[in-house]
Amino acid sequence: MTLSDALTALADPVRRTIVKELAGGPDWTRACGTFDLPVTKATRSHHFAVLRQAGVIEQRDMGSRRLNRLRRSEFDAAFPGLLDLVLDERRASPGES
Repeated sequence: MTLSDALTALADPVRRTIVKELAGGPDWTRACGTFDLPVTKATRSHHFAVLRQAGVIEQRDMGSRRLNRLRRSEFDAAFPGLLDLVLDERRASPGES
């Protein structure tokens, strides 16, 4: 897990949505197909692969489903505070108050 890979993975808004949704629930309860994402199935697979390869998520196959968990403790140990910033992303856009 490198900082560069982590930042690249978290730079995309679709991937941040996945991370935020995983953070809001128990481990191993969300299959890839249960996320309401504005992308095709192939693009969805790509986003999950980027997150997995960067070490942000872990995946487990259960029958025909691929379940996910956020690697919160491992990620926090490697990059303290970074995931908190992503999960608390509520900053106003430039020019907004």
